[in-house]
Amino acid sequence: MFIEIDNVELRVASEHLLKGIYLKAETGKITGILGANGCGKSSLLSILFGSLSPDHKLIRIDSKPYLKPLFTYNIVKLLPQDSFIPSHLKIKTVFSLFEVSWDDFTGHFESFSTYSNSTIREISGGERRLIEAYLVVKSKAELVLLDEPFTHLAPIYIEKFKKILKKEAKTKAVVMTDHLYHHIIDLADDLYFLTNGCTQLIKDPVELENLKYLSSGTVS
Repeated sequence: MFIEIDNVELRVASEHLLKGIYLKAETGKITGILGANGCGKSSLLSILFGSLSPDHKLIRIDSKPYLKPLFTYNIVKLLPQDSFIPSHLKIKTVFSLFEVSWDDFTGHFESFSTYSNSTIREISGGERRLIEAYLVVKSKAELVLLDEPFTHLAPIYIEKFKKILKKEAKTKAVVMTDHLYHHIIDLADDLYFLTNGCTQLIKDPVELENLKYLSSGTVS
């Protein structure tokens, strides 16, 4: 399966935030998006998901246009920047609701096994973020959108989560962005740079230095 989003036009306060965007994601690949803060990365993911309506867009799956929001087809899950799990819920209940194995999760992240009867509000922000990212990635969705998944995660959690993400991406199309650009560069099979409302496919990370997104010598 391959998903394309094309001809995106989004105005914010009468100014173009996005204009003429193109992006392609495929099953078995991780597609990364990099760009400066405020350039529209989160908006693009929300448009692809269907929770934000732009002035114009065209979404195709396997070359077939999809006119309704993608979330209505039950094929996509989005990890937003803001937490989405109600704080009063027990953690194990959340895993049950998402139909994701708690035992598999604690097998990867052993320290969470002590939280069997804890609620979401009783854990740290980083632990909550890890749970939410894991639930989205392990969902049955064919398309997974991750907005800043590594925010507040401890380094040991990041490395384990990256391994899980790579494995899940073999059967899903993944689109992700993060300000921790080195993780995106490391994970992405295809990499786009978003600037001035447009996307540019990056063939070599050194191009990010030429575009002044990264300092000279960062990746070269």
